[in-house]
Formats: sequence, C-alpha cells, structure tokens
Amino acid sequence: MPTAPEQTAPTRIGEREFIALMAMMMAMQALCIDAMLPALGAIAQDLRVADPNSRQLVVGVFLFAAGFGALVPGALADRYGRRPVLMGCFAGFVLLALACALVTDFTTLLVLRALHAITSAGLAVLPGAIIRDRFGGDRMARMMSVITVVFMVVPMIAPSYGQAVLLVAGRRWIFGGMAVMGLAVGLWTFLRLPETLRPEYRQLIAARTIAANMAEAATDRGAMGYVVGGALLSGALFGYINSSQQLIGEHFGAGERFPLLFALMAGGMAFANFFNSRIVERFGARRVSHAALLAYIVMATLQVIQANSPHETLWQFIPLMGLNICLMGFIGANFGSIALQPFARIAGAASSFQAFLRMALGSLLGGLIGQAYDGSARPLAAALLASGLAALALVLFSEKGVLFRGLNPPGAQRPLPEPDAI
Repeated sequence: MPTAPEQTAPTRIGEREFIALMAMMMAMQALCIDAMLPALGAIAQDLRVADPNSRQLVVGVFLFAAGFGALVPGALADRYGRRPVLMGCFAGFVLLALACALVTDFTTLLVLRALHAITSAGLAVLPGAIIRDRFGGDRMARMMSVITVVFMVVPMIAPSYGQAVLLVAGRRWIFGGMAVMGLAVGLWTFLRLPETLRPEYRQLIAARTIAANMAEAATDRGAMGYVVGGALLSGALFGYINSSQQLIGEHFGAGERFPLLFALMAGGMAFANFFNSRIVERFGARRVSHAALLAYIVMATLQVIQANSPHETLWQFIPLMGLNICLMGFIGANFGSIALQPFARIAGAASSFQAFLRMALGSLLGGLIGQAYDGSARPLAAALLASGLAALALVLFSEKGVLFRGLNPPGAQRPLPEPDAI
C-alpha cells in the first residue's frame, strides 16, 4: 500500500510556507467577518436599516450559511482531491465579494453574504483535512496551533483594515479588498500547494458512501463530545463578535478605539496558540485543553458576577473577556485535533461534518446571543458560563468521565509516526 500522497505537482512547498498558506486560506472567511465590524453602522445607515440589532445579520447570516456550506466540500475533496475543490472555492470567494460590493439593498446583501459563505466554505474546511493528511495525534495539534498563530493575524488586523478603508473610501471598498486578497491567496495555492489526498483514500460520490462516512463521523463518541462542546464555545465567541461593536464601541464608549481593543484581545488568542504549540506535544492535547476549559469556566463565572454589578466599566470588562478569549486558544485547536484523530481514511468528510456542526450550531447560538444584547454585558456573560459548563459535560461524555488522560494509556505502545513530509 502506498505511504506517500498522490501528487498532481512536484512537492516543493516547505513547512513554513505550508503553515503560512494554510493560515491564510483559513483566514479568508475570518476576514469576511471581522473586517465588517467597524462598517456595520455605515451599512445600516447606507441601506436604511432601522433596527439597531439587525445590522448584526451581516455577520450572523454569513456564519450560519458557512456552517451549511461546510457539508459539501469535504465529500468532494475526498473524491476529486483537495486542489480542485479549493480552486472552485476561491473563484466563488472572489466573484461574490465583488457582488457584495455592488449591492444597494440590505436583503440582497444578506442573500449574497449567505452565498459567499456557502461557496467559500471549503477554505475553512479543507485545511483541516489537508493537515490531517499529513499529521496525526499531538503532532497534528501542534501544527494546528502553529497555523492558528499565523491565522490569528487576520482577525487582529481585519477590523483595523475595515476602519482604515472607511476613513478613505466607502464600505464597498472593504468587499473589493477582500476580492483582491482572495485572488492573491488563490493564485498562491494554485502555484504552490501539491495534492495531499492519498489515492487509496479516495471515496465514491454516492449517496450511500457519503451518508456512511457522515454517519461514521457523527457516531464516534470520542469525537462528538469535542465537536459539540467546541461548537457551544464557538457560539459564545460568535455572540461576542456579533455584539462587540455595540457592546465595546457604543455601550462602553470605546468609539474609534474599538478596532485596537478587538485586535489586542485577538492577539491574546494568537499568543495562546503559540504557547500551546510549544507545550502540546509534551503534555498532550487533552490535558492542555481540559485545564483551559476549567479555567474558562472560572473566568466566565467572574464575568457573570461583574456583569451583574452596577456600573461595569470598559476596563473591568476587557481583562476578563480577553482572558477567556486567550483560553480559547488552548481549547479550539486541541479540540479540533482530538475530534479529527479517528478519521484518517475519511478526513475530508469528517472535517466537513465537524465544521458544519461547529459553524451551524455556533452561529445559531451566536446569533441568539447577539440578538439578546440589551445594552449590557449580562447576556454575553451568562452565555459564556453556560457554554463552558455544557462543554465540560460533553467532554466528560467523550472521555467516559475521565479528564486529563494522555493520547495513549500508560504502558500502551505508541503508534509509529505518520508521514509528515510537506
């Protein structure tokens, strides 16, 4: 049986370039979300949106549609390979970004945002499958963390990019810039990324095969607790993102400092992912993420207490929220790696299904949290605590009640390392 992936082009991409490319690919959808945050008010005014909370739909609809879009590309990539599907996703990304730039009606904008999310969903889904093609176990968790460090640069600077564009041009140019960046990363992928799908892992495009692969991904107890738990935590984070411009920029009075504060908190997550990449192979993805989840619950409890005290200030809110976002850096990549570990043979389908569940459930929950915004941090704080407790229960379900165990039980023989050539 062959041990090396089939190549459609010579293998000529180094590890550092591989990390940067995967990160930028994943960051395309993050750019579509975070770059819009400073422009939500301008969009609402330009397109005559009366309800202040309705502006959140520009973000919420994109997130929700991205979840459903995630169901498709994995199965296609398991059959035809990673590269052809990625190229189609980049084409959709560029064309629909340009369409969003030209729209003059709010409802039409929401429809185009949904289509944009669906057609480009593979850019968020397939990097996980490509990484799983190359790595396994805690090595995969380390690689995911390193990639996330680079990826987090985009969420950090995206609001500032949006704010800068607004200062010199209209909100339409934000979408135009997205199209240019999508074209650049798509060309980079086309020229430099070889095919990583092994020939023996190619799956048939048949309803029965796809259903069987999805069912296998959906019924693995060891994975599903981490997938659903991660979705709930993502939902709380999406709720923060949806309401952050109103909560930080307006309620707490940050104003034009909002992009900077948003970037600083995103930077905390980037630092956490960097630190995670240095320790995860030593301590294990489970031990690191379980400890971070318990700390997350403690921080969320403090946020609930603080949010219900009179006259909460910006500088009381920012440190605790920043710490919880930082802790997500020790949870997200590790949860994702643990959940994908059992599915080397169907990595594309499993990655699609898991991304669908995380995005659909997370965006729905995030939309509800955002719409519950009442001019205070109370709904967000309650959601953070509830999601943390529920995620802990789900992890305990997957782990059969035992936290902090390693990848291999004591005394068990470690598996041989998987091929990791880039």
